[in-house]
Amino acid sequence: MGGMFFSTVVVITLEDNVGWAAGFGVLAATMAFALILFVMGNKRYKIQGAMGSPFTMVAHVLVAAFRKWDINTRDHNLDGWDICYEEIGGAPAKDRGSFACTKQFRFLDKAMIIDAVDASRNTRNPWRLCSLSQVEEVKLFIRLIPIWLSSLIFTNVNCMFSTFFIKQGGTMIRSIGSLHFPPSGLQCLVAILIIITILIYDIVFVPTVRKVTGHPCGITILQRIGIGLCGSVLQMVVAALVETKRVSAAKEYGLLDMPKAIIPISVWWLLPQYVIGAVADVFTLVGLPQLFYDEMPKALRSLGGACYLSAIGVGSFLNSAIISIVQAISSRCGSRWLGDNLNHAHLDYFYWLMAALGTLNLCVYLLIARSFVYRKVEGDEENDENGLH
Repeated sequence: MGGMFFSTVVVITLEDNVGWAAGFGVLAATMAFALILFVMGNKRYKIQGAMGSPFTMVAHVLVAAFRKWDINTRDHNLDGWDICYEEIGGAPAKDRGSFACTKQFRFLDKAMIIDAVDASRNTRNPWRLCSLSQVEEVKLFIRLIPIWLSSLIFTNVNCMFSTFFIKQGGTMIRSIGSLHFPPSGLQCLVAILIIITILIYDIVFVPTVRKVTGHPCGITILQRIGIGLCGSVLQMVVAALVETKRVSAAKEYGLLDMPKAIIPISVWWLLPQYVIGAVADVFTLVGLPQLFYDEMPKALRSLGGACYLSAIGVGSFLNSAIISIVQAISSRCGSRWLGDNLNHAHLDYFYWLMAALGTLNLCVYLLIARSFVYRKVEGDEENDENGLH
């Protein structure tokens, strides 16, 4: 948040008032300073030795299950002797916890069934027989994939902060008294609002809701993400209404054919969509890394942060793809939605489209979350509850 505030206030101010060279120079100096700090602490870092690719375990389970495709799991007692509960070498699965067998993705259970071929061998072939812990860890990984996919529309909408929102602000009055600020100046509000919202969430929201739900965190992680997705839809609805207001003002003052003219409407009309977006970020963008870290198998836990960051990156590419598709289709219909002149474009239509996609995505997410099973450990009955409960 501090870096975001610095870049949107200090750097942008320098670029607008001094020059782009000054802004890039400050960024280069900052990165050089960070690199020096990183190198200075290099000798104190604890580097864990390589232990093989974590995806190898996923491949083991998938291949082993496929090789036993003809086995009917209903004919096997999963609590009996014909299930592999141990790692290679006969040692019990340590560090992973004693996983309980879940009922989702039952086809993967075939990977831990000891058939006649496995029983005849003195050593276990990891490509044919896997332990219960390995199978359950792969199930955890698979459960997170739909959640990751459902977050892409949210990160796609988040791109609006640094694209169309700024372009809208560039056509509006941006001054407080004698102080004039650049269109991207509202970006610093996002960082400030996120910090304030997090404090309110931790100090007020969680203790209050905890008394009602009895949940230690007030609400589950999936509920937190879902609230953020809902907020993202509301943000697009508000943005569409504000854009309609902006275009109406341009039409009223005869500025439709003057794309660089400042429309007599305050940039603070954009504040509601910034506020809603910041609050949605607190729920979803904070909940996603927590979910990926808590529910990711231990062998793949380092990928938890990568999953979160990849959702942001893929969401940006998705945003570009959607814009290209919208431009191509709207051009064929005779009126480009996202032309250079926002006054003649239909940015509000685009926002309504994003709201519709967000609503559809939210419905899909609710179905996914309702069937989601949190990490289940042997003897822990509470973890067997569905994600939305």
